[in-house]
Amino acid sequence: MLRDKRKLIIILSLLLGTGFAATTLVNYHVSKAAIRGSIIASELPLTSDNIYSEIQKDLVLPVTISSMMASDTFLRDWVIAGEKDVGKMTRYLREIKDRYGAFTSFFVSDRSRIYYQTEGVLKRVDRNEPRDAWYFRVRDMKTPYEINLDPDLANKDALTIFINYRVLDYQGRYIGAAGVGLTVDAVRRLITDYQSRYQRNIYFVDKKGNIALFGNDATAPGTSIRTMEGLGNIAERILDAGTGSFQYRSGGLDYLLNVRFIPELNWYLFVERSDSGALEDIRSTLYLNLSVSLLITVIVLFATSLTINRYQRRLEKMATTDKLTGLANRQAFDLLISQAIRELGRAPAPLLAILIDIDNFKPINDRLGHLAGDSVLRQVAATIRQTLRKADIVCRWGGEEFLVVAKDIAEAEGRQLAEKIRSAVESGPFRHKGETIAVTVSLGVAAHGQGETAEQLIARADQALYAAKAAGRNVVHTAG
Repeated sequence: MLRDKRKLIIILSLLLGTGFAATTLVNYHVSKAAIRGSIIASELPLTSDNIYSEIQKDLVLPVTISSMMASDTFLRDWVIAGEKDVGKMTRYLREIKDRYGAFTSFFVSDRSRIYYQTEGVLKRVDRNEPRDAWYFRVRDMKTPYEINLDPDLANKDALTIFINYRVLDYQGRYIGAAGVGLTVDAVRRLITDYQSRYQRNIYFVDKKGNIALFGNDATAPGTSIRTMEGLGNIAERILDAGTGSFQYRSGGLDYLLNVRFIPELNWYLFVERSDSGALEDIRSTLYLNLSVSLLITVIVLFATSLTINRYQRRLEKMATTDKLTGLANRQAFDLLISQAIRELGRAPAPLLAILIDIDNFKPINDRLGHLAGDSVLRQVAATIRQTLRKADIVCRWGGEEFLVVAKDIAEAEGRQLAEKIRSAVESGPFRHKGETIAVTVSLGVAAHGQGETAEQLIARADQALYAAKAAGRNVVHTAG
């Protein structure tokens, strides 16, 4: 039974543990997938849109300044008048730069092809010069302005974001290009601010896959995304797609990435974040759920064990107890007497068997009914139990017979004990429904002999009982 109980507890533990763990893990993975899906589908694209809008907003002032320059009557009149005083143009460009905090300001005349900037004449633009391709692109374009990234020759080739605005005369004819430039460092500071505000990694990648701008990240400009851990595995797919959501793993973390192309800069905007922060709450919930599941499992197993023990004790009691008298039954007595005799083999000591039979019990049943007989049996059993010592064993042997095994008691003392039982039963009184019933018992006493089995001992006690009945009943007889 103990093995079966342990097996049941183990099986129940596995079922509960597996069930709770499976449910918790399924919920965790479903929640994880939902959060990751929300980040990929909504959060990162929304952040990317916000950043794109803010980049455009941050370029509004330079565009406005460039537009103002393109419509300024001084600039147009100066060009139409023949560009005679270079100092006036230089002062004008310097004032624009200083007043609005631009990194640089410039004007290129279409008639003379001279490039003017804050320090004077820079050079003449040439269609065959690759660095001047921007001017001829602006000259031929239909839109009023463009934003592009180029090294600034006037400032030691510092990488600069230029707003190139078409300048038209009063008849709408193209006469040149004017505008201002923003240093890339200023844009980098904007990116750093975005990263701090949105708690994302933000950087720009050119069409060749090289990082062009970054904030306070440690990644150096010019680093190819093809060489970056995790990101390199999907670099070609990103550059081919040009926009969309992607995932990769780097440094033991999973990253969720949104990419969009910024036409004004001709760059890709990368907005990414690791899912560790987003999943921290559900990981805490996972650990909490597993802890609660473990606690519930322990409580259920404890309650199950208590219930099993309770029913086991009840079953054992039912299996070893006489239902009518509450004494041990014959099955239980067989175990107890066998154990007592085995103990004698290790430590010899006196042992007595007393077999007790209620005299003339059948007439009681016949005259008063079986309920009265049952009542007599219960009262006689209680009387015997009260007469014995706590260490003595008593059971209902069958019918109206009882068997007592007394340990550590000599034969003479055993006879005295038997006589005490006989006298207590005879004194009664026993009653049933107000009627007094006279009851006596006959007793047979046998002392355990060396090497004697339980069956042999009880057989001699039975012979002594038979002799007591033959002697007229209500007597004690000791086996010879």
